Amino acid sequence: MSIKDKVAIIGVGATKFGENFEMTYQDMALEAVYEAYQDAGLETKDMEAAWLGTLSPGLTGLEGDAGASLSEPLNFYPRPVTRVSAYCCSGMEAIRNAAFGVASGEYKMVLAVGVEKMREVPPRGSLVARHIHETHPLVSKGRTAPGIFAPIATRYFHQYGYGKQTLAKVAVKNHFNGSLNPKAHFRSPINEETVLKAPMVVDPLGLFDCCPTTDGAAAVILTTPEIARDLKKDYLLIKGMGLAITYGYFSMAFQEDNDFLGFKATREASAMAYRQAGIKNPRKEINVAEVHDCFTITELVNYEDLGFCGRGEGGKLIEEGVTALNGELPVNTSGGLKSCGHPVGATGVRMVADVVTQMRGRAGKRQVKKADFGLTHTLGGPGSIACVFVLGRP
Repeated sequence: MSIKDKVAIIGVGATKFGENFEMTYQDMALEAVYEAYQDAGLETKDMEAAWLGTLSPGLTGLEGDAGASLSEPLNFYPRPVTRVSAYCCSGMEAIRNAAFGVASGEYKMVLAVGVEKMREVPPRGSLVARHIHETHPLVSKGRTAPGIFAPIATRYFHQYGYGKQTLAKVAVKNHFNGSLNPKAHFRSPINEETVLKAPMVVDPLGLFDCCPTTDGAAAVILTTPEIARDLKKDYLLIKGMGLAITYGYFSMAFQEDNDFLGFKATREASAMAYRQAGIKNPRKEINVAEVHDCFTITELVNYEDLGFCGRGEGGKLIEEGVTALNGELPVNTSGGLKSCGHPVGATGVRMVADVVTQMRGRAGKRQVKKADFGLTHTLGGPGSIACVFVLGRP
């Protein structure tokens, strides 16, 4: 069974991403949901079920530990709300499950929400602390996200001859796009010299090669295409979606088929989504994409894993301007995780909302020339899980 053309997106919303100290977890959820309601012309009473994506509820007093964290502020009782956690794919996985709820015929109108409150604790009380205190005592004690992705950059440089200058172009591109996005965490453009002179985090990744720790929420409303047409809404269709888990959290680095030059999970998930959507040549058929750029090197290998170019050619795409805002295939027009920010549970939902906004022609200064097909991609954990959506016009 294919999901193609069975689910429509009719409303999207998001908070500003950043240091939202003045907002609680529930405040952010409400703001994102009510913006989506306003977009679709709907209310809570119209929703039959909801899915909530949050990775780390322990950072915010257990808010996000269960669907009740969305039920309470929305007064959603007694309707079902399912909390979803899938590393950095949590938000997009919430949408995927919501889409199945509609496609199965069980529900006609549902809500998918992603929320993460990450700035309420000091750095050593955040996800870094989880790696230090909770991970495997032998194979990964103290392992951090930069420490996981830096060896990929080192291997990529060695294999294909690129250097930090190529990574800097990714940061410059995404910070420029973020400067045009009123909801981005970082809104100042930067130059390559700034990137290259920044403090080192884990060699060869410097400060501007790494995404920030961010608060934020996003929401998407899904329904059937028939209802979307009846409501006369400007809607988009899910053409394909895929989720793949290819390794465990601790074992990925030790697998014989892991060459540290890309992510098998992305290749598998995108193959599923392309097959459902009928995409044969992603480089030519996809018009705009939001991909998981937790680090600058991640965006480069994503180009390759998603089929936008061949192995080892990701660096050429950024150097030739192919993925720039005015390029052949604009990538991360929102600023990406690098500039827009990465509140983990919210990111995947925000990506879908941003691509929908582009495809509707409502992206303002960030608007691309053509957007008939859009792609979203998240990569979770050490790269062991990935989720991909292909969206299209009716």
